[in-house]
Amino acid sequence: MPYMFVSTQIRLENGPTNVGDEFSDPVVMNYLGARKTTMLGNNFSEYHVDDPPRLVLDKLEKIGFRVVSMTGVGQTLVWCLHKELCGALQSLYTFEDETLASQEH
Repeated sequence: MPYMFVSTQIRLENGPTNVGDEFSDPVVMNYLGARKTTMLGNNFSEYHVDDPPRLVLDKLEKIGFRVVSMTGVGQTLVWCLHKELCGALQSLYTFEDETLASQEH
């Protein structure tokens, strides 16, 4: 999955950090040491780490993710990251995009 969000509460900039949802890449979540939790009342799960966002962003950069944008939403800081696809997976996405484009014309 080439995109991911990282977020934290402004008063918790030393952690914990939210690093994904229930559909996040389990390999990346394992690399970050994230634990999957479901908050009482929510019908979805999230991945969290105890590390502050800066350490999480450093770890993600080491495996090819780049920060695309960052914003504050209420009391939450959110970073959007992207990782370039490579190899066969890149070819698959390119093929699908070209197929959809040709069907539109």
